[in-house]
Amino acid sequence: MFHKDYGIILACDVSTLEEAKSLAELSLGVDEVVGYKVGFTLGLRFGLREVVRSLKKINPLPIIYDHQKAGTDIPQMGQPFAQCCKEVGIDGVIIFAQAGPKTLDAFTTAIFQHEMTPIVGGVMTHSGYLVSDGGYIIDDAPKHIFQIALEKGVTQFVLPGNKPELIRMYSNILNKKSGVSVMMPGIGAQGGDLNNAFSECVGLKPYAIIGSAIYKAKNPSRELESFVSSLNNYRNKQRLRV
Repeated sequence: MFHKDYGIILACDVSTLEEAKSLAELSLGVDEVVGYKVGFTLGLRFGLREVVRSLKKINPLPIIYDHQKAGTDIPQMGQPFAQCCKEVGIDGVIIFAQAGPKTLDAFTTAIFQHEMTPIVGGVMTHSGYLVSDGGYIIDDAPKHIFQIALEKGVTQFVLPGNKPELIRMYSNILNKKSGVSVMMPGIGAQGGDLNNAFSECVGLKPYAIIGSAIYKAKNPSRELESFVSSLNNYRNKQRLRV
């Protein structure tokens, strides 16, 4: 889906189209930025069609839609959901199939049929999600979600960039298939470090999803440059190891 095997995805979790456009303009000429992620804040206020049109008019990079969280509905909703996303120009869709394997199958199948990229997540970045951390989701659930998704042909996944130990654990499952990509929120404002997160993605294509650390910064351009520098330092270290 992206033009690089690593990079930065700008999370446009802002309140206005003007702020989203500013992020798109910020990415112009920055080759390390490979796409955008949009969610309900823009989608509900302005409609996804207008959001996609506004961003791609400035910089036609792939746009990922994060429904926060798709995949928690009945299987029959997979087709209409995917159709809506396709009609407005979305390129990839994040799903967290907490509603079970039938929903995972239905949603990923529908997304594939509409020629978009399904991106499957299993663990969120905040505390209190898995049972061992005080949450409701059993600890084995993400492993089963990822294994089933791989069997369905999914090659794009979401892992929490601020939880290196989980990145390492799930990467051991995901790297059993070649060409797998991992997109990681939680880097920056939620405490995740880009180099630490990427270093755990052995055998995978790593991408950092970064939002408020950039758009809430006093100097967003300088903050983006800092993340780009960290990314390039990581790549240089990887080249030296080869």
